[in-house]
Amino acid sequence: MNVTEVYTGIDNIYPEGNFSGNESMGSLKTSTPLNVTINIITIVILFITMISLGCKMEISKIRMHFLKPKGVAIALLAQFGIMPLTAFSLAKSLQMEPMKTVTVLICGCCPGGSLSNIFSLAMKGDMNLSIVMTTCSSIAALGLMPLLLLIYCQGFTGLENAVPYIGIITALTYTLVPCAIGIAINHYKPNYTPFILKAGISILIISSIVVFALSAVVVKDTLWMILMPDVVAVAALMPLIGFMLGYIMSIICRLSPQCSRTIAMETGCQNIQLCFAILKVAFSPQVIGPMFLFPLIYITFQCAEALFLTLCFRCYQTFKPPAAETKIFHVVGVDIKQEEVKQL
Repeated sequence: MNVTEVYTGIDNIYPEGNFSGNESMGSLKTSTPLNVTINIITIVILFITMISLGCKMEISKIRMHFLKPKGVAIALLAQFGIMPLTAFSLAKSLQMEPMKTVTVLICGCCPGGSLSNIFSLAMKGDMNLSIVMTTCSSIAALGLMPLLLLIYCQGFTGLENAVPYIGIITALTYTLVPCAIGIAINHYKPNYTPFILKAGISILIISSIVVFALSAVVVKDTLWMILMPDVVAVAALMPLIGFMLGYIMSIICRLSPQCSRTIAMETGCQNIQLCFAILKVAFSPQVIGPMFLFPLIYITFQCAEALFLTLCFRCYQTFKPPAAETKIFHVVGVDIKQEEVKQL
């Protein structure tokens, strides 16, 4: 990927990197070496995230869920139905400026992120479904993400040709390669998986800190622009709506509470690493401005809300009345429940 590529469509709309709306979003001036460094580290973070996700996958689990695809199908529908529509509705209702709108739509159309696996575990969800869903949504995003962006951008004047589809498809393709490598390692060399996961987490934490620090240097004079009320409101509402509607949709489809909690986490948790990589690499600094930091604001609210929901669920589990135990008695090859014995 050419990290210095400037896409013609959006540059034609904003040739000077300025945006409508009383010019609240200005151009971002940064040195080319610093910008390239951030882009490279961003791609490294995305690569490590996806290879770690692949190492968690087992081909047998993928096969099992493809043979019984109801849970995965509902989860995909929630992921690519609820979140893009939520992003579109919030951007439309808040009358966001063009670059803010593009950023929010890209975030809303991203596949599920690996953080959903952690929160699904904390919520006592179906881990097999969670990992398979994250992988499947990453694969499906290759076609669905550009399509959804094309559809929803039609609802905003001037944005029909503003999205860098080639750059997004390229970034999505790059996510599939490390994911496939991870799956292959876990299948053929499973003894390497624990080491890769531990090393990946360490490198991921260090790289994320470096990117955050360099980004702070880049936007130190324009940081206030990203903390506008409409941007913060969208970052706070999007994951919460995703969690709630994902759970409601699963209950309506009569999935088990365990699967419903899993799909709720999968729906609200976006792949922030992918979103950040697309915004940072596919757009020039003069065009994207400080909005490339939107995923960091989103993930802050995403984690806070997911932790709050997990705390509520754990408290409910702790204080709810214990379910009456049902013991089974085997009488001459016939199973009789304890309640039936009492009636006798």
